[in-house]
Amino acid sequence: MRFPAEWEPQSAVLIAWPNADTDWAERLGEVEETYIALVAAIVRYQPVLICVADDDVQAYARARLSSARIDMACVHFIEAPYDDTWLRDSGPISLRDGEGFRLLDFRFTGWGGKFDASQDDLLVERLTEMGTFSNSTRQSIDFALEGGAIETDGAGTLLSTWQCLHERHPQAGREEITAKLAGWLQQDRVLWLDHGYLEGDDTDAHIDTLARFAAPDAIVYQGCDDPADSHYGELQAMAAELAALRTRDGQPYRLFALPWAQPVIDENRRLAASYANFLIINGAVLMPAYGDAADAEAQAVLARAFPDRDIVPVPCRSLIWQNGSLHCVTMQLPQGLVAG
Repeated sequence: MRFPAEWEPQSAVLIAWPNADTDWAERLGEVEETYIALVAAIVRYQPVLICVADDDVQAYARARLSSARIDMACVHFIEAPYDDTWLRDSGPISLRDGEGFRLLDFRFTGWGGKFDASQDDLLVERLTEMGTFSNSTRQSIDFALEGGAIETDGAGTLLSTWQCLHERHPQAGREEITAKLAGWLQQDRVLWLDHGYLEGDDTDAHIDTLARFAAPDAIVYQGCDDPADSHYGELQAMAAELAALRTRDGQPYRLFALPWAQPVIDENRRLAASYANFLIINGAVLMPAYGDAADAEAQAVLARAFPDRDIVPVPCRSLIWQNGSLHCVTMQLPQGLVAG
């Protein structure tokens, strides 16, 4: 059994369409434009599965996507209830298990009880019962863990932040949590970061907003080169931690620092505009773009980190209003997990 890296071949990407009953209601038109752009980018390379709350939401989403001239042959809808659209954290964590898959269904608690998550916590079970996934079994695990909190290189090394896991499980020590994650996720190394955070992030420092594997020997991370910025000290300390990490064969990781976008302020609240929240798909990396001068530099950095993939910017300024970005609203499904 093995936890595949995100860059391995995929069947599809799983998302959930925003609607008036989610937290997007106040700015629904803006976020729909982002979702249309996201779906358009995905279907250039592979299928997309879209969860919809009911028939009306499906009909509306289909009409919006069709009017944008998206290839609907690559778009598939699944009707299932959900509280919100952050499927990185409520979707399945897929392990390859022989010729099939084991879908790990951890507890989703709305990031430590910050938001209602009763429907989201049932999503993997419901999708499994509906026959969404092929050749797989679901393993329910009574432990709070979100997909955005973990990164794997596909070869047994896990990267995470201690702040997030400690916040979810304050009574458990690092040794205990390390052993549990290694066991469930089939990892033999767990690397912890003790520094790094983003204002406007309510996940308690998910790793997918901070540092990401680009290869077994490479990490892309969110840098900050502005000493006047409130993030400077923490992100510089995180960069030093990353520089001190070693690969399985004892070598330093190749590190790629992403540029720092100018502060995005919304109603006196700073939003978490991280370029590290990218999504790797078949043949491409989808990059969150914020309409900032640093977007072009971020695209160039990702092109160096992923030289064999297209780098496709997706406008994500609307997503950070709800404290997440592109990777947060998606979950890749490994090749073979979805039939067809």
